[in-house]
Amino acid sequence: MDKMQLVEPLLSLGQKRFSELFAQRVPHNDIVQLLALSDFAYQVLASDSSLIEWLLDEQQCQSRAIVSALPDDLVSLDEKQCFQLLRRYRQRYWLKVAYLDLVRKNPIDDSIAYISKLSDQLIDDAYRYAYQQVAITCGMPIDKQGEPMPMLILGMGKLGGFELNYSSDIDLIFSYPYQCDTQGGRRAIEGHVFFTKVAQKVIAALNQVTPDGQVFRVDMRLRPFGESGPLVMSFTAVEEYYQEQGRDWERYAMLKARLIGQKNNYWPEFYALLKPFVYRRYIDFSVIESLRKMKAMIAQEVRRKGLKGNIKLGSGGIREVEFVVQAFQMIRGGREATLQTQSLLLALQELVTLEAIALADATKLKDAYLFLRKIEQYLQIFNNEQTQTLPVEPLNQARLCCLLAVSSYDDVLKLIDTYMQQIHGEFSVMVGVEKEHQDDEGGQYDTLWNEPDFSQLELSWGADNEQAWQNVLFEFKQQMAKKRIGSRGRDILDKLMPQLLHQLVVTTNDVNVLKMTLAVIEQVASRTAYLELLYENLGALKQLIKLCSHSRWIGEHLARYPILLDELIDPAILYRPLALNAYRSEIRQYFLRIEPQDLELQMEALRQFKQTHQLRIAAADATHVIDIMKVSDHLTALAEAIVEQSVEIAWQHMVTRFGYPQGADEHNKGFAVIAYGKAGGLELGYDSDLDLVFVHNSDATSLTNGDKQIDSRQFYLKLAQRLMHLFNTRTSSGILYELDPRLRPEGASGLLAINIETFGLYQNEQAWTWEHQALVRTRMIYGQESLQQRFSDIRHQVLALVRDKQALKVQVREMREKMREHLAKGDGLQFDLKQDVGGMADIEFIAQYLVLAYAAEFKNMTQWSDNIRIFTTASELDIISESEAQQLIHAYCFYREHYHILSLRQQDKLVLTSEVEMLKQQVITSWQKYLVE
Repeated sequence: MDKMQLVEPLLSLGQKRFSELFAQRVPHNDIVQLLALSDFAYQVLASDSSLIEWLLDEQQCQSRAIVSALPDDLVSLDEKQCFQLLRRYRQRYWLKVAYLDLVRKNPIDDSIAYISKLSDQLIDDAYRYAYQQVAITCGMPIDKQGEPMPMLILGMGKLGGFELNYSSDIDLIFSYPYQCDTQGGRRAIEGHVFFTKVAQKVIAALNQVTPDGQVFRVDMRLRPFGESGPLVMSFTAVEEYYQEQGRDWERYAMLKARLIGQKNNYWPEFYALLKPFVYRRYIDFSVIESLRKMKAMIAQEVRRKGLKGNIKLGSGGIREVEFVVQAFQMIRGGREATLQTQSLLLALQELVTLEAIALADATKLKDAYLFLRKIEQYLQIFNNEQTQTLPVEPLNQARLCCLLAVSSYDDVLKLIDTYMQQIHGEFSVMVGVEKEHQDDEGGQYDTLWNEPDFSQLELSWGADNEQAWQNVLFEFKQQMAKKRIGSRGRDILDKLMPQLLHQLVVTTNDVNVLKMTLAVIEQVASRTAYLELLYENLGALKQLIKLCSHSRWIGEHLARYPILLDELIDPAILYRPLALNAYRSEIRQYFLRIEPQDLELQMEALRQFKQTHQLRIAAADATHVIDIMKVSDHLTALAEAIVEQSVEIAWQHMVTRFGYPQGADEHNKGFAVIAYGKAGGLELGYDSDLDLVFVHNSDATSLTNGDKQIDSRQFYLKLAQRLMHLFNTRTSSGILYELDPRLRPEGASGLLAINIETFGLYQNEQAWTWEHQALVRTRMIYGQESLQQRFSDIRHQVLALVRDKQALKVQVREMREKMREHLAKGDGLQFDLKQDVGGMADIEFIAQYLVLAYAAEFKNMTQWSDNIRIFTTASELDIISESEAQQLIHAYCFYREHYHILSLRQQDKLVLTSEVEMLKQQVITSWQKYLVE
């Protein structure tokens, strides 16, 4: 460690003070330096010169252990003794921190964390003493468990973030669980009165000025209702206040809120009631406008008070770093649990991990923040004053020069200015100044919004089209006039709509795009945060218009789940679905951030994961980034990852309650999921349901090994029921998938989860031909290797049964005709892609017939569950010709592609018969050849 060289007049000051205090000692350079740089350290050592030995003890200097200021016996301690012990503890340890910072060049992040922990101890000591003293005369409130009810102390601001200043006041909020009277005292009093007395004694113990000074200036103005509010409130009263009256600045303040003292059973409950107020489950861009207003008010106050050289509140100051990081926390914290931290530095680090801030930008912010916090620390250690203003007096200017190892105070100012400019640059990008109305077109789009008349734009669209746009916009305005969106929402809507209209006009003249985009705006208008998101992000607004122009399904998807609007911010991610093999690892990483016991949050997370990735797949599909075959592959891979994660969730809840079934563990659960239909055939669409069958390998006699034992088969049945609950329950984000288990043995009357041998027995002895057709399109999408192999064996054995081809033709044909009769929507002029003669279903039935008719002779026919590879295999085995296989594959892909396009447009799956006549006839020819002749 480099030794600091004191220069005049600091050297003379330090030597003079050392001689005054320690006349009999040889001057110690470190203590001389400390006395020269801190008037406060000089005063503390003057009051107790014996502290020099403690200060120079290297073991003590290295230690960060936190000890209590008070003895264990609090009952016999009087108020004067308590106050004196607290204050002398504060002086002793704050002297140590001054020595660490000014002499030992301790890292600033370590020093502010140490001060915060010491402060926690002082606050908790004051609380324990106050509680004990009130209890002597009034007794204690006893909770429903028969235990003394605690008062909870919420530390706010830098105290909450373990970032406390050297000479800071402390912001506290007091609360207690619920109302109950005291017991065991001279007289019983209400719990509210008891905790008010405790709170008053805590404040006095810390705030009161005595001959030994003051521990902290205690500020209670952040509590509900501010200075006019009660000193302490019950959990219910606190929750009601924040739900009904909580303001934006209080949300901002609550980001730092941290409970202080000994953790108890009430802590999780208190944090849980605050969380919905602080962290919104949707992406909340409304905070940016609020932070701008707060920053503007601070700047106004700085100007009014003439605060020059303020490194906290000035442009590029500490507060701007806090605004940048906490803006991200408020915007994204509801969806990213790792951002729910009181620590600014931890939040900044997590923002880099989440790729919300570039590493280089975060490093600049961190370095600048810690530098300014170090300067702030120095300023306050000089004389134990709460200040963030750069000094005008020569002595303190010289001290800063010495501490920063520069030759002149101008160099100090240049160094500080460099860091503050870095901060303000990042602040301007993230939070900025209030946006002005964008009126690049001379304000004509503002006028258009106020008075819909597209003729004024001279667009050359034609009178009819302009009138159509005008009618749609006019009707939208009427609908908005009836909506309850509040004054703030209406203000943002009036700012957003001119931008939206401008972007629409330069993008398209299709009135349907206008309709779809306005439908999204109408759906989210009552949620001001979403309007803020689109107003604050021109890129997101452009992506919304682009996607609505490509796909009605996407527009309706966004309107139904507006939380997905956040996905529009980064096009690089929006149009780039994950790799097919990445969905499973992505969802596992996603769920690492979620508390395993929070089933409600897990269910929401499953739905949000699905909706987010479905949107990315649809965006890539609509803009032709991926082709139709890949779309189904992605949708199927996504569903499989969600099924796997859902099984893990259901399994953990079941094992916690009942223990493990015999022979099962985390890696071999003895449980498997078989996918039928589109999921089994790797052909899922956007709104496809999942046809699943659940099987296990448990016998009837074994029990689980938990405290509450049940039959192992009952365990798997309950596991399947819980999976149904996870999938089919309608939450605020809708259902996960429509999960249909009716293809299981015995259909709706059968057990929800059956032994795999029972499954095989049923398929061999009782299943109908249509059930064997369904078995063609099956895959086991979840299950251990032994179950995978057993299912593969059963499937092959059943599909390869020797069948009478003529009888099989009749049965397959009858089933197809029955389906067509109930489902086909074509009328001759229009062709039903799925159900009409020569359509997709006919092709699927041909593939199923070929497997059932020829698998006994050619075992490779059971290898695949998707139609395309079935036809390819059939041609390789000369069951059908290569040209016929290619015709069927071509027709099937053509139909599926148009089916997908119509799905994205939310239109009936009908095309003009004339457009598909040749393909239709080719399919009919194959149908006649294999299923009629």
